[in-house]
Amino acid sequence: MKIGIVGSGFVGSATAFQLVMSGVAHEVLLIDKDTIRAEAEAIDISHATPCAHCNRIHSGDYNDLVGSDIVILTAGANQKPGQTRLDLLKINAQIFKEIVPQVIKYAPNAILLVASNPADIMTEIMLKLSGLPKSRVICSGTLLDSSRFCVELSKFLGISTENISAYVLGEHGDNEVLVWSEANVGIMNIHEFAAICGKNFTEDVKSKIDDNVRNAAYKIIEGKRATFYGIAGALTKICHSIAMDSNAILPVSSHHDTIESTNNICLAMPTIVNRSGIVKVLYPNLDEEEHIALDKCAKVIESYTQQIINEL
Repeated sequence: MKIGIVGSGFVGSATAFQLVMSGVAHEVLLIDKDTIRAEAEAIDISHATPCAHCNRIHSGDYNDLVGSDIVILTAGANQKPGQTRLDLLKINAQIFKEIVPQVIKYAPNAILLVASNPADIMTEIMLKLSGLPKSRVICSGTLLDSSRFCVELSKFLGISTENISAYVLGEHGDNEVLVWSEANVGIMNIHEFAAICGKNFTEDVKSKIDDNVRNAAYKIIEGKRATFYGIAGALTKICHSIAMDSNAILPVSSHHDTIESTNNICLAMPTIVNRSGIVKVLYPNLDEEEHIALDKCAKVIESYTQQIINEL
């Protein structure tokens, strides 16, 4: 599988490294307006290939995207300390207006995978600018957030993350919804399992876990300027699901004609993903509080989406 990455900054280069080391892609192409940076990242990563799968990684231009199966977009302004993902919207929308026509020109048959923030809204922008079917425009959604949720639950319960199934839905942002009601350990509801272990998800415990998940990016950015390892892992998992045609269920974001009380937005939901892209979106059994929170989240996304789409 050939995967192009537009943007060779922290996220793009970390994702390229993960794709090469995991063997998901036989060829990875890095594109960036800073061609010197892109070339340097490609050379550096290539030196690790003898220790992994000896796959090819190189830098290039948009015309080198020809034959790409997936194109990942990580280009855009970086989130700064104290800045929300939505603060980046207008800046990154303009960047996409320049990038997307070039991507479509040279890789018209690729699946487009968006990671630039605010990711869910940028995915709707990508859909409008590309003219592609909604099944082939995907956002990393809340896969990273769900991973953070599983990590926090793992630490509290003392159980491996691979035995925990827990989702964060909605947006990759401040209004995301942690779905406690459907979280499980093995075949048991997470609250039942906690009780057996002599632990209890008190409101204080849940509040702390919620804060650690919801505000993880802000804490990381304050300490090291950017988040990139986690999202690189999430993007690689999505690419693996596509490459292997695995029909994996992932909380990615894609276009919904109607969801909750909103229309025409991209929102993260449990979704079956395979070689064709988006296959089917699954709607979980949310409790009343989660349902209200998801509706609120959807309305926020709808408001910003309509505003920016009208300005394109």
